[in-house]
Amino acid sequence: MSKMGMVIDLHKCVGCGACGIACKTENNTQDRKNGQSYNWADFIFKMEGKFPDLNFTAYPVLCNHCSNAACVDACPVTPKAMFKTKDGITMHNDERCIGCRQCQMACPYSAEDLEGSDAEYSVISFNFDDEPTHPAYRSSSVLLDGMTSSGAEVSKGAGAVPPFKTKYAHPDYDDVRRKGIVEKCILCEHRIKNCEDPYCVDACPSHARVVGDLDDPNSKASRLLNTYSYERLQVEAGTEPNVYYIRSYKVK
Repeated sequence: MSKMGMVIDLHKCVGCGACGIACKTENNTQDRKNGQSYNWADFIFKMEGKFPDLNFTAYPVLCNHCSNAACVDACPVTPKAMFKTKDGITMHNDERCIGCRQCQMACPYSAEDLEGSDAEYSVISFNFDDEPTHPAYRSSSVLLDGMTSSGAEVSKGAGAVPPFKTKYAHPDYDDVRRKGIVEKCILCEHRIKNCEDPYCVDACPSHARVVGDLDDPNSKASRLLNTYSYERLQVEAGTEPNVYYIRSYKVK
């Protein structure tokens, strides 16, 4: 048994968004109606102080893969659609999901509860029934008639929706989720089982993210937590989040 978690070094993170783009590329997440991304790797940006003495912090946020996950407790189906793996990852089974969104509402890390975020939810998102997934790539409309391709044409040529789709085999999680169910970060479990880091970790140009077994004192993640003081988001919720933040962007 292990407890997989993530340590994020805020001294190295400048909020460049490479992790979010990597997550979208790897996990085929779609766009919101309002143009915001269904990235499971979002950000909370904070600016504290008074000019010129300001302190900027970019908090990358994702599923915290909590040890006492409220989303798992809230899932009403049996067996649960939202559940914990033996490695401590909070996993979602697409076939068992009934789209009730109780997990989403129970999650204390929904963006509306986090200061500084204007997204609807930063952790668990819902594929609404009133449109198919990736509507832009199913549309036949074109920007310039006779000159540009439609999203549907591009998808047809690529043989996939979305056309940049990453295909991976997972017993619980589809590479593209259907409408009417929730979806969220699964810590790239399809990569971890192949001894690879989540794609957000690989893509970070400053190596600010480290994933490892928090119950293993010799893992790099555990060594970082033993070296630096750390914080976690909303620990008062009692969910025992497994995403940790060390240091700060501004040297103090």
